[in-house]
Amino acid sequence: MKISTKGRYALRLMLDLAVYDTGAPVRIRDIAARQGISEKYLEQIISTLNKAGYVKSIRGPQGGYHLMKDPAQYTVGMILRLTEGSLVPVACLEDEVNTCERQEGCVTLRLWQMLNQAVSDVVDRVTLADLVEWHEEKSGNYVI
Repeated sequence: MKISTKGRYALRLMLDLAVYDTGAPVRIRDIAARQGISEKYLEQIISTLNKAGYVKSIRGPQGGYHLMKDPAQYTVGMILRLTEGSLVPVACLEDEVNTCERQEGCVTLRLWQMLNQAVSDVVDRVTLADLVEWHEEKSGNYVI
């Protein structure tokens, strides 16, 4: 599994919204400048986040975006699954029921299940609030 730029940038965008929340909407232009990411690419990502109800859009000259919930209510897993789709390491684990014809004799299936569980345990435990805290500990720029 490899997280694409879309997933990484979505995390950076959400983190930026959390870190720079002063009560006023945060503009995509400002996020793009701070993060060094194309405005057009961020607009595509924010559209996905907006449709999912993760962010709220405020229109107008003083417009921008806010998080819809407290940062502690977003997990990294939620954001990555929204932008990346499934995080499973192999196709046979995609569905609730494994329909792979080789599963009975597949020696590596157990490994893939363990890897899948380990990834889920991490991304579903770490919240956006944790990332904000990590950012404050570094007291500087952050890179994901």
